[in-house]
Amino acid sequence: MGLAKIFVIAGLLGGLGTVHAAPGSNADLKKQVADTERAFAATMKARDHAGFVSFVADDAVFFNGPEPLHGKKTVGAFWKKFYDKPEAPFSWEPDQVEVLASGELAASSGPVYGPDGKLIARFNSIWRRDPAGKWKIVFDKGEPLCDCKKPAP
Repeated sequence: MGLAKIFVIAGLLGGLGTVHAAPGSNADLKKQVADTERAFAATMKARDHAGFVSFVADDAVFFNGPEPLHGKKTVGAFWKKFYDKPEAPFSWEPDQVEVLASGELAASSGPVYGPDGKLIARFNSIWRRDPAGKWKIVFDKGEPLCDCKKPAP
């Protein structure tokens, strides 16, 4: 066998180490994302701002207020106020999760409740699976519930 062939084979075999392991079935991935979303939400109940930030991707975009928030640091700074008081101002949980067949992106959505347990909004989040298999939130947007009984202006 020639030296060139040995280098080609070694290169191919060496590259196998960088191939990501199969992420699991789609049902397994949906469960992972739902569990990750629940853990993310648990940071609010536990009043754990650092825990909240740990779920946010470095390049995340959150739609809060009049302008989108870009980046983990900006999102974390904005959300700090929601963690300052002893009582959580709201809570959330996923009721829908979908994962792309590639296993790289997922969407979660669900209800948001006020401190009294009343339904006040719905959230929509996009999650990205990193090479280590950990899910990080990359987009997040909450929408207040529509009061559809109000007459149009």
